[in-house]
Amino acid sequence: MRLRSIGAVALAACLLTTTGCYAPNGGFMPSTNATFTYISTTWSPKTIRVIDTRTDEAFFTINLPVGKQLTFKFLVGKGDDPVQTPDRMQWEVWEAPHQSGRLSNQLTVPPSSARRIQVDVRPGPEYAPDSEEYRLRVDEAEDRPDHWTPSGGEIPGD
Repeated sequence: MRLRSIGAVALAACLLTTTGCYAPNGGFMPSTNATFTYISTTWSPKTIRVIDTRTDEAFFTINLPVGKQLTFKFLVGKGDDPVQTPDRMQWEVWEAPHQSGRLSNQLTVPPSSARRIQVDVRPGPEYAPDSEEYRLRVDEAEDRPDHWTPSGGEIPGD
C-alpha cells in the first residue's frame, strides 16, 4: 500500500514538471491555452506576426534570427481594456532549444476572437552569426600566428 502511494506521488511530480515544457509540438500535454513555440533554423528562418483581425494590422512582429526560439502565451482577461485589448501576451526569445523559463516580456492584445498568428518562412538558407567562441579558433587565415603564414615569423619558445 505504501509503495503504491509513493509511486502515485512520484508520477504526479513527474507530470507536473513535464507539462510546462516549451516545444513546437505543444509539449507533453498540449492544450488550447498552452504556450506557442517557434524555432528558426537555417533552412526554415521564420517571421512571426500576431494580427488584429478587426483591422488586419500586425500588433506584434518579429524576424526570428536563426538558432533562436520564440515562445509566447496568452493570458485571458489580463489586459488593460475590456473591449480593445482584454488579454495579455507574454513572450520571450531564447537560444533554441529551450525547454522552460520565465516569459519576461508582455503586451496587451485583442481577444482570441480577433487575433491571428501568422508564420512566414523567409527564403533560406540563412545562417546564424558566428559565436564569440569562434574567434578563439585558429583555422581562419587572419587568426593564425605569424609562424603559420607564408611570410613566416618567430616560433614561440617552450
